[in-house]
Amino acid sequence: MKNIFALMVSFLLMSAAAWAAEEIPAKAAMCLGCHGVNGNSSMPGTPSLAAQNARYIYLQLRDFQEGRRENPIMSPMTAGLTRPEMQELANYFSKQKLSSKGFKADPDKAALGKAKADETLCAMCHLGEFIGQNEIPKVAGQNFDYVIKTLKDFKAKNRTNDAGNMTSVASTLSEQDIENLGHYIAGLN
Repeated sequence: MKNIFALMVSFLLMSAAAWAAEEIPAKAAMCLGCHGVNGNSSMPGTPSLAAQNARYIYLQLRDFQEGRRENPIMSPMTAGLTRPEMQELANYFSKQKLSSKGFKADPDKAALGKAKADETLCAMCHLGEFIGQNEIPKVAGQNFDYVIKTLKDFKAKNRTNDAGNMTSVASTLSEQDIENLGHYIAGLN
């Protein structure tokens, strides 16, 4: 009886794994190592893709592939992707649930970050609660370190694939503004 129970549990687990694997696009396996299971990254400088806007994901993959955005890992990873594969990945990750990373925002810094976000009119593009739209990313709940890195990259003009909007805004930010915005944005759920 014990062996039958173990066999049944094993079968159920294999069936669940096979079912889950059927839903994941074939090319997504290469993404999960850095971006995490279902697109929830636990790597500090790596963005979560879960619940990101599909249009934004697709455009970023295309920008990496076409050299408008450069990254020593992402550029080669996108080299062989077809447009339909990029769309399939974008659709898959956009439908995943963003999980809490356990980040504890400093309330004082988050309040200052919110004030800076209001002052610089971030919600005009990223919308309220930073949920994003179309090609504008959802940044609410993104990894703190990734928010900081991205804002610094835009400020230093190391990232310029956004038609200049973020480069312009980021150029006005101090190091403290960037840290405060990181606490505010990463703390949003």
